[in-house]
Amino acid sequence: MGRHPNETADGRAADFPAPAQVSRKEAFRAMLAYARPHRLTFAAVFVFSLLSVSADLLQPYLVKIAIDEGLLTHPSGWRMLMAIGITYLLLAAFGMLFSYLQANLLQRAGQSIVAKLRKDLFRHVTRQSMSFFDRHPIGSLVTNVSSDTETISHFFTQVLQSAVRDGMLLVLIIVFMFTLDAELAAWCMILLPTIALIAYTFRSWLRSVYHRARSQLSRLIAFVAENLAGMGLVQAFHQEKEQERQFTEQNRQYLRANLREVRATVLFNRSFEVLGNVSVALLVWIGGYAVMERTLEFGVLYAFISYIRQFFQPINQITQQWNTLQSSLVSMERLWRIFSARPEVAEPDPSSAVPLRPEQVKGEVAFRNVSFAYDPDQPVLNRINLRVRPGEFVGIVGTTGAGKSTLVNLLARFYDVSEGCVEIDGTDVRRIPAAQLQRIVGLVQQEPFLFSGSIVDNVRLFDESIDRRDVIQACRSVGADRLIERLPDGYDTRLSERGSGLSAGERQLLSFARILVFRPRILILDEATAHLDSHSERMIQHALDVASRGRTTLVIAHRLSTVKHADRIIVMRHGRIEEEGSHRELLRRNGYYAELYAHSSGSGIFDAEGRKAGNVQS
Repeated sequence: MGRHPNETADGRAADFPAPAQVSRKEAFRAMLAYARPHRLTFAAVFVFSLLSVSADLLQPYLVKIAIDEGLLTHPSGWRMLMAIGITYLLLAAFGMLFSYLQANLLQRAGQSIVAKLRKDLFRHVTRQSMSFFDRHPIGSLVTNVSSDTETISHFFTQVLQSAVRDGMLLVLIIVFMFTLDAELAAWCMILLPTIALIAYTFRSWLRSVYHRARSQLSRLIAFVAENLAGMGLVQAFHQEKEQERQFTEQNRQYLRANLREVRATVLFNRSFEVLGNVSVALLVWIGGYAVMERTLEFGVLYAFISYIRQFFQPINQITQQWNTLQSSLVSMERLWRIFSARPEVAEPDPSSAVPLRPEQVKGEVAFRNVSFAYDPDQPVLNRINLRVRPGEFVGIVGTTGAGKSTLVNLLARFYDVSEGCVEIDGTDVRRIPAAQLQRIVGLVQQEPFLFSGSIVDNVRLFDESIDRRDVIQACRSVGADRLIERLPDGYDTRLSERGSGLSAGERQLLSFARILVFRPRILILDEATAHLDSHSERMIQHALDVASRGRTTLVIAHRLSTVKHADRIIVMRHGRIEEEGSHRELLRRNGYYAELYAHSSGSGIFDAEGRKAGNVQS
């Protein structure tokens, strides 16, 4: 199977490394690719930051002029002092204006970047193969889409802003200090190695605690999502206290990780605060002696004190963003592990693709020497050979783990075979484009899924090209119209998540209506009646009769009564086809199927009609 290209931010195809090979540098580089379309905006941010910082730094220099130029004794001193005051106010106003423009532009660019990233991530996840979701817990993926993208948003709106503005402020302060007095500025530069040493000392520790906190948060969210999804089972077995105990432990671990993060951050920031205060004290001491000895003007000392205080402000700002930077880098790595995942079930190469129009498909299905394993050491299917004729109704039975669902999952191409091939009308399903295969093969699952939305939208799956009248006709055909007419708004009744408020049988009826609306040539039912009562099963049996007319139909059933009247029954055992034939033929053989039938109907001996010996009931 060929490489599957992922799309970059600008829509071009780009191959990302396999998940195990993703490095922080690669993730960071790929993330910055999302910023390319906003180059002009970032250039404007840089210009506005430069103007804003320059306006702020010129203010102490104006005070220095007012102090050292003797304006109070100058003949036109009051006029000059008034001009300096007005200039000071204008600089403050311009500084605020340019700072607002810079922050507003950066926020807009940052939020646009993350919105695009979130959209691409969701699209990428929805295009993955089913094996991807076998490996990634749903709670972890929710964290990726919500929490990790929000953390990266902070990188563009906080870390980048601090890096541009505070970095520029730091450089210009050094320039102004050397302009005022090179010797005193050189003494102040002794601080730089000390700052670098502190940053280097804390770096690995901070990265470790931030990574641990983010990972623990992901585990906590995954645990909550898993419990909410299985709340019925939790309550049925009275596991509330046990789940609460496990949640408390997960929450306690996250609390400890967060406290370690806070301690590291506070200690890191306070180290710079202490260093700043010590630096101001030393500057006042050294500069004060120089002023008293008249080797340094008082206005210069005032400006230096102002600048040295401002010198530590950008450093403090940058260091306070350190944890956000570390969290962003961790989130980038996590997201790019997702982005680097390639679907194991890939679209066919255009040169070898065989387009099949659904209306031209006859519905013949063939499994040729098919073997499959989720884990290479544990084969699930072993050299299956099976041909299903167009329009044939085939039941597939067997105990749990026999490979029934896996067989039809290969036909729907949720997975690709390990060996052999699956064909529709003589064409390997791996050569059929996914959009066409999904129109050819329709699936009704054991747990029908309904989305938040109206009944009409759920039946046509939000496809506006499907006429509302077709939806209503499909619902009438399967017998769902009586249910829908009892609802407050009829077909416009909005369903909540998973269709809560409807019974399992009612949800299943809407699934059959979907089949009629989309008109697939091949129909798969995967345990569609497993959890239904006898009344609901009769309704579904009627819907099945309607939906299967003129279609090749494969029905997986635990209840053998569901497939008694099938044209042919396939009996699976340990990943192989054990027996096949009609219900009567299989009972007559008195083999494995007869054994299954005896267990499902109560132990005893059955005749060829499926009647227990000595009884008249079937």
